[in-house]
Order: sequence, then C-alpha cells, then structure tokens
Amino acid sequence: MGVADIIPGVSGGTVALLLGIYDQLIQQISLGSQALSRLLRGDAKGFKQGVRSVDWPFLMSLVCGIVLAIGLLVSWLRTQIHDHPIIVSSVFFGVIIASAFVTRTEVRHWRTSRLVVLVTTLGLTFALLGIRSGAYENPTPIILIVAGSIAICAMILPGISGSFILLMIGLYDHLIGALDERDFSVLLLYMVGAIIGLALFSRVLHKLLSRYRDLIVSALLGLMLGSLRVLWPWPSNQGGLEDTRLGAPIGEDVVGALVAAMLGAALVVVIVGLMSRYRDFDAEDALEMER
Repeated sequence: MGVADIIPGVSGGTVALLLGIYDQLIQQISLGSQALSRLLRGDAKGFKQGVRSVDWPFLMSLVCGIVLAIGLLVSWLRTQIHDHPIIVSSVFFGVIIASAFVTRTEVRHWRTSRLVVLVTTLGLTFALLGIRSGAYENPTPIILIVAGSIAICAMILPGISGSFILLMIGLYDHLIGALDERDFSVLLLYMVGAIIGLALFSRVLHKLLSRYRDLIVSALLGLMLGSLRVLWPWPSNQGGLEDTRLGAPIGEDVVGALVAAMLGAALVVVIVGLMSRYRDFDAEDALEMER
C-alpha cells in the first residue's frame, strides 16, 4: 500500500481491495474515528470503549508497512518515475487491469444498475483526471491541512490516487520533497489533515459499504478503470505520469511496455494466489481449533 500511494494513479486502497482486507480496513478506521469523536465530546468512558474495540495489531502492522515502504523507497521511486516513465507506467497499468479483473468477483450480483454505476464512474473519473493545475508555490499551513484531508480520502478509495490528487492541485512535488528531505514540520501538517479526512470520510464509506456493497464496489471498479488514464505510458507531450493527455504508442517502446504490463499483471496473479492459499490455511486452522 505504501508503494502504491507514492505512484500517481495507483491507490493503496486498490491493494487493500485486491488482498481482501479493504472492508476490514475501512471498518477499523471507522471505529477509531468514532472513538475520537467521543473524546472530542468529552465522553472519556465511551472513548476508552471505542479504543478497545479497534483491532490495533491489524492497523499498526499496516501503518508500519506503509511508513517503512515510503521511507525506504520514495527517493528511488521518484528517480524511476523520472528516468523510466514508460516502464513504470506500464507495470502499474498491468497491475490495475489485473486488479480490476480480480475485483469484479467482489460484486455478488451483477445487474444493470451495477453496470450503469461502473460505466458512469469510469467515464467521470477518466474525464476529471484530465484536469491539471500548475505547482503550488509556498502553500500556507491551512492549504496543507486541507490537501492532506482530501488526499487521504482518495488514498483509501481504490482507483483514485492521493498522489494524483496532490499532483492535480500542484502539491505532489512539495509533499515528495518533504518526505525525501524529512521535513517533519511540513509532514505534520499533512498528517493533521489526513487524520481529519479519515475521521470524517471513513465512517460514511463504512456505512455505504454495509448497506449498498455491490453498488459501491461497482463504483470503485469504475474508479480503478478510469484511473488508467494517468498510467497510460505515452502521454501526448512525453510528460510522464504528470501528464494525462493521451498520445499514440511509440515504436520500439511498445514491446518493453507490453512486457512490463504483463509482469505487473503476473505479480497480481501471484499475490492473489498466495492470499488464497493463506485464507485456506487460516480456515483449516480455525476448523481444527473448533474440533
């Protein structure tokens, strides 16, 4: 999830959905936000009960993995995106295609309404991701907090990348530079915004998933497929992942891009296979304990 969140166009939420932990992730974040809201209302007892209800080992293991990946790889990935935009784009293009193919099974009953939601969301996402703005110079603390709250909402939605939202509003290089340089004063402002965004958005998303899961997953699939615009390896002016204007494939680069996309798709297949085996082993262990 940490690696995915660094790349514009790829979401950590996509990885969570692919690995079958998305619902659990949203539920636990929602429980944490409920506990926080009780504390803000002065309900200390309710806050303690809410904190106990959160699966902290699950959340903290995810947070540690995300922070570790970002800390170790942000500088290297930034270089790869700049030096090899076609290969990087192609790998993640294949990842998203394969992820969408796998995720389609999350919709229990495909009906006309689900297909309409998927196609509509795909079209809107594809169109909206074409909107770009220039880099933001000297952003104020309020702007950083607002940007953090918006970006974190995008990061937990499969398909919509928080990195690309920051790119659209001109703050992607600002955040990546702060991560690379370990500028903790700037990172703290983004983090405050992220906490606010998670607290407000996760509870709404959890309720929607509980009540209208098939429709929401159909919309999430549309978001995933629509985000492929960002990952198209050949933007019209060769601006890499920072350009969403689509161009035609370039001669000899096509073969390398196809191979990279297939490797990305194969990685998804391997991960899904490993997770399937893990779930089988987990189910066998649970059955054995019952016996």
